[in-house]
Order: sequence, then structure tokens, then C-alpha cells
Amino acid sequence: MLDGACTLIFMFMKWLRMAYESHGKDVIEYVVPSLVASMRMMPRSVRPETIPTMVGLVVAAGTDLSPSLWRKQYGYWTDAEMTPLEATAFLLAEHINRLTDDRDFATRLITGALAGADEL
Repeated sequence: MLDGACTLIFMFMKWLRMAYESHGKDVIEYVVPSLVASMRMMPRSVRPETIPTMVGLVVAAGTDLSPSLWRKQYGYWTDAEMTPLEATAFLLAEHINRLTDDRDFATRLITGALAGADEL
């Protein structure tokens, strides 16, 4: 499950990076502040002390580094980070959906990638 969540985050950030770069914008500048603001509004699900870890994860993915490999250098995931990890994937998907003005775009992005994986 952890690798799956990290893979989703990586894929979402890859798509976001390509989208923002095609408009001459930096993905980190446009994604991280709104992600942090959203997480701060969810104190029951995302404890404040987990936000820096989630930001590091997103920055790693945004710079084309595997989130799983990035995390390995800091040890194992903690129970307190499980819900914030899920929230991060969800918030990135929501960011994509808002950018595309299509509430199902992120879901189709992943299902398309999974369907293409069968062809390999």
C-alpha cells in the first residue's frame, strides 16, 4: 500500500510538473503552498508535525525522485504518517482535477497508466 500511494504521488507530480513547465511555471511553487494550506485545514487527519514530511515527499516527486527511495533515507513510515500520505495523494489528485476543470481527470490519468502497463 505504501509503494502504491508513493507511486500515485509520483505520477501526479510528474503530470503536474509537465503541465506547469509547459506554461513556464515551477511545479513546486504552484503545488506546495496550496498543499500545505489544505493540510493545515485538516488538523485531525494531518497532524502539523507530519506536514514537513509530506512536503519533502512531494518535492522529491516533483524533482523526479522516487518518493519511496526518498523516504528510505529517513527510516520506516510511521503510523502517524499513513493518513497524511493518503491525504497527500488525494489533494494532488484534486489539484489536477481543478487545473483541468474535470473532476475525474486524475482518476482517468491513473487508470490509463494502469491499462498501458498491461501492454508492456
